[in-house]
Order: sequence, then C-alpha cells, then structure tokens
Amino acid sequence: MPLFVIVRFIFTLLSLFILGVAAYLLWNWYDGDLIRQADGDIIRVRTDWFLWVGLGLQAFSFLGRPVITPLLAKPDTDPTSAKRDNGQVVEGASGSRLYVEQHGNPAAPPIILVHGWAMDSTIWFYAKRDLARNFRVLSWDLPGMGKSTPASPSAIGLSEFAQDLKIIIGLAGGKKVILVGHSIGGMTIQTLARDEAAFFNQHVAGTVLVNTTYTNPLKTMILSGLAQAIRWPLLEPLMRLGILLQPLVWLSGWQSYFSGTAHIANRLGFGKYVTRSQLEHTTLLSTRNPPGNIHRGNLAMFRWDATKAMTNITSPLLVLSGAMDIVTKPQAGQTIANDRAGGIYNEVEGANHMGFLERPDIYNAAIATFANTAQATQSPL
Repeated sequence: MPLFVIVRFIFTLLSLFILGVAAYLLWNWYDGDLIRQADGDIIRVRTDWFLWVGLGLQAFSFLGRPVITPLLAKPDTDPTSAKRDNGQVVEGASGSRLYVEQHGNPAAPPIILVHGWAMDSTIWFYAKRDLARNFRVLSWDLPGMGKSTPASPSAIGLSEFAQDLKIIIGLAGGKKVILVGHSIGGMTIQTLARDEAAFFNQHVAGTVLVNTTYTNPLKTMILSGLAQAIRWPLLEPLMRLGILLQPLVWLSGWQSYFSGTAHIANRLGFGKYVTRSQLEHTTLLSTRNPPGNIHRGNLAMFRWDATKAMTNITSPLLVLSGAMDIVTKPQAGQTIANDRAGGIYNEVEGANHMGFLERPDIYNAAIATFANTAQATQSPL
C-alpha cells in the first residue's frame, strides 16, 4: 500500500544518512590534521573518537537488524516464515506467469487467498496451515510479486489482476469458491465483482475482504488530505523515478533492511501483538520484491475505484478490519459492508493493517466459520 512506500522511503533515507555519516567520520579520522611540531617536523594527528563512532555507525548500517528487531516486536511462540511449498505455474489472462500453491484435501471446499501489495503468497503462512485442515486452499502470487512474472509492465494493474483471478478460480475444478483478499487482494476481488458480476455470482460462494478499501487508498488512509495533496507534486514523480532507478532503489532498500530501519518502517503496519518473525517476514518480502513493480502497482491503485462494487453480488460478504489500521482505516471496511445488503462487518481489537498475520487465530477462525456457512447455503454450479 502507498503508505508503506512513503514511510519506507523516509527510513531508507535515514539509513543512507547514517551510512554517509559513518563514511564521513572514518574519512576524517584517516585524513586527520597535519600539525607542525616545535622542531619543524610535520605529523598527522588523528581523532580516535571519529574512528570508533564511524565504525559503530558503519556496523549498524549493515548489522543493525538483529539489534533492532527484538526492540520492535515480541518473542515468537508460533513463528512464521517465507518458505515455499511445491507449486505450479499457470498462464494468466494477459500472458503473465502465475505461481500457485494448493494445500489441503483436493475434494474439500475451495478457498482462494489473494495477498496484499509488496507481499507474496507466503504471507498467508498461518492461513494456509489453519484453513487447509478443512478446506482446499489455493494461494497465488500476484504478477510482479514473488514467483509470478507479468507479461509486461502494463500487466501490473487491478483490472489485469482481476482477470488473472478468473484463471485461479478455474483451478477449483468447477466448484464454487470462497475468495479471501487482503489489501490490494481485496481490491482485486472487488474489481472482478465490479467488472464481471455475472461470472462472480456464478462461481463465488462467498467473499472475505481483509483490511482493504473500496477506492484510491490515499483517500482512506490516515492523513488522507495530506496524502492526496502531495500525490501529484511528490508521490507520483518519486514513484516514477523509482521505476527508472530500480537497481539503485533496490540496493538502498537492502541496505535499509540489513540496518533494521526497514523493520522500523514496517512496524507501523502492525498493532500491539506483532512478533519478531512476523515483522521479519513482512520486511523481507517488501525488500526482495522489485521496487519498480511495487511502484507500478501503487500508481495503479491511485487510479482505481470500485465504490459499491459488491452491491450486485448475491453471495455472502464478510469484511474484517483492524481497529488500529492506519493504512486502510476501519471506516473503509464499514462502508463496504454497509453498502452490501446483509454484509457482515467485524473489527479486530488491537490489529493494524497486517492484522491477519498478527492475530491469525481470530482472522482464520472468522474466515473458516464464514466459509462453512457460505458453502452450505450455495447450490452447485
């Protein structure tokens, strides 16, 4: 989401500034001052604290992550990880190559998970594990993220993602599916509902929208007025510059990751329950995914709107929001649920934008209960 990009950019600059200060101090120590002694000899005098502070800041710039992370999050009792299982690659609607994993009993009711932006399908670590006990779970990487490759840069957009989602729905083997989407994943689902309501009503048994919005996310984040005011003069030019300078942006992003400043930025997306592995997982994905693709997706979100897209959908709808979500404020989820007759809205206390990761027990239980009910009330295709 755009807010993370803004904050991450600020902390990347901070990390580079610290590295620059370290280099400045080390050079000044090495260069020293030339002093002429009473006997006429000229000697070089070095200031030792320049050396030690410079070395300390340089060490922090590349080794700060193990120090910073424990200060930001709780110890783990159930750690997540970005590990992969055996998956397959299928061709998307626009020629993109879509990486898909399947878990659980192939004969069980299908659930399709659509991740948020700058992430990939490994972020559903807890959901895949918990939901696969009773469902067939399909998770996939959006084009440009993880192992999915877009056919071209222009294939990174909400309408293109929605058409790719149709391909994933087709993997369910003719069974009606439960769609679960977080952030841009929820926006992708709403795009499909907006553009192809007839297909949606025929193939979808129920929808769970997780910490998402219905319009340009700049309008539903905190400080939305400021965000919209700086969109054209600052945000869009910076993102387009980031696309052009992707190698440098990527390199500086990794430096920020190793220093731990990237973890500080991503910590803003969590509430009070986040653990160290959850913070590490999120920060790793947002670092290793190509920044040019991330910026293209953010620019696409700036131009997106699906207000009232769910009003023509006949299957059940559940909207889950984090009470502390600063990226898509809870009011956005309330609006989606209220616009849809019979829409269910649940707000999770203490959860932020990454609530499904920090409170998997609550989110996954709500998804499972809803999916069982929705599937039971649906007639077969």
